Amino acid sequence: MGPQTSVGAAFVIARGRSGNELWALVSRVAMGERGKRGVHAVVVLAAISCQSAGPYGHRKVYAPLAAEANAVDGNKEYDSLLAERSIDKLKGRSVWLFGVVTNRGAGPGGAAYVALSLRSLQQRNLCESDDEDTCRVTVSEREMGRAHALLALAAEDDMGQDSVGLGSLLRIVGTVTQDLDPNDGTPVLRASYYRHWPRGSYVTTKAASLMKR
Repeated sequence: MGPQTSVGAAFVIARGRSGNELWALVSRVAMGERGKRGVHAVVVLAAISCQSAGPYGHRKVYAPLAAEANAVDGNKEYDSLLAERSIDKLKGRSVWLFGVVTNRGAGPGGAAYVALSLRSLQQRNLCESDDEDTCRVTVSEREMGRAHALLALAAEDDMGQDSVGLGSLLRIVGTVTQDLDPNDGTPVLRASYYRHWPRGSYVTTKAASLMKR
């Protein structure tokens, strides 16, 4: 009953049920003896279940997009400690990570080359109230390591007000390449999937004094 989500690199199209489909469901329930109450209950439930968390995940718990869940499936979280101790064990592996962009430059073939301050995801988001619309995806304030990534950005993430830049949060699924960044020696990932939160559309655990779980 919930919306289906289609994702290109970092954009979302939400599709809910059509009016005819919803009416057909209401009609079947309304045929019972408790017609009016049945219709009311179904309409209310339909309205609730068809709400979308939106591209930025306004839910009390972290809500991965469908394409995101598929991309992450079967891959392990990037291990920054292992990368420091034995990077050769990570090279060639497909991993995922969350990171805040600290710098963006140009990479080969028109890709964006971003430096990342790695953060850990909090499964329960911070919210300003009990209304899920006030909830924001939440990551640790503390840095868990550093890495770099090459991204083929969608048009809206490449340029414009909400483009990937300083302070953006990214979830990246990609392969650890053989390369190390020439400036700080940290690993470089080539992304096969990413999800983007512009600066201001997510929070860190530092906001816990002003928000609640």
